[in-house]
Amino acid sequence: MHTFLHRYELDSSAPTRKEAWRDFAVRVLLPAVGLWVVIVGVGFLITGPLDNLPGEAAVNEWFVAQRTETLDAVTAVLSAIGTTEFIIGACVLFVALFWWRTKQWWVAIIPPQAIAVQAIVFMSAALVVGRERPDVEKLDESPPTSSYPSGHTGASTAFYVVLAMLAQRIGNRVLRIVVTIVCLLIPIAVGTARLYRGMHSLSDVTMGMLNGLVCAFLAWHYLRRDTSGAAQLTTSATTGQRGR
Repeated sequence: MHTFLHRYELDSSAPTRKEAWRDFAVRVLLPAVGLWVVIVGVGFLITGPLDNLPGEAAVNEWFVAQRTETLDAVTAVLSAIGTTEFIIGACVLFVALFWWRTKQWWVAIIPPQAIAVQAIVFMSAALVVGRERPDVEKLDESPPTSSYPSGHTGASTAFYVVLAMLAQRIGNRVLRIVVTIVCLLIPIAVGTARLYRGMHSLSDVTMGMLNGLVCAFLAWHYLRRDTSGAAQLTTSATTGQRGR
C-alpha cells in the first residue's frame, strides 16, 4: 500500500502527453467498462428479481422521522458539496493550485480523471437502469437522472478519496492524518445527507460510493510508474532505525 500511495513520488518523471493518454485509455477507461457492467448488473437485479429491495423503505422512513430544522440545514450543506457544480469548481481550483506549486501536470490531472470517469459511469448507468427515487417527502428538487446510483455520493467519493491519497505527501504527521480522515469522512457525510433528504435509497448510495472509490483508484493508478526503488527505500529506513 505504501508503494501504491507514493508511486508518484517514487517515480516523479514526466510522461509525454501520448504516454499519458495511452495509459489513461488502457488503465482507466477499459477497466471502467467492467465497472459499468457490474453497476448496471446490480441495478437490474435490484429493479428486477429483488423487487427494488422493499426493506430499504424502512431506512428512508427512519431518516424522515429524524428530521429537524437543524439537521435539514446541515444536510442541505452536505448535499450541496456533492453537487456537480461544487465538485467541478473545487476540482478546477485544486488542479490550478497543485499544478502551479508542483509543476507536475500528470499528477494534477488525476482528480478530474476520477470525477469524469465516475460521471460517465453514473450517468449512463442511471439512464439504463432507471430506478425510481424513494417514496418519501424529498427535501431537494429531483435531478433528471434516476435514483441509482447516487451521483452526489459518487462524485464526492471520487474527488475526496484522491485528495486523501495526495494528502500522504504532507510532511507533518498530525496534519496528514487529520486531512486524510476529513477527506474520507466527507463522502460518507454526503451519502448520509442524500438518504436523510429522501433522494436515494441505501443501495443507491452504496453503489455510488463503490463507483467513486473504484474510479479514484483507477485514476490514481492510471500512469505507469517505476516503483522498483521502494524496496531499497524501505530497507534503508529500517537499517537507519536499527542503527539508532
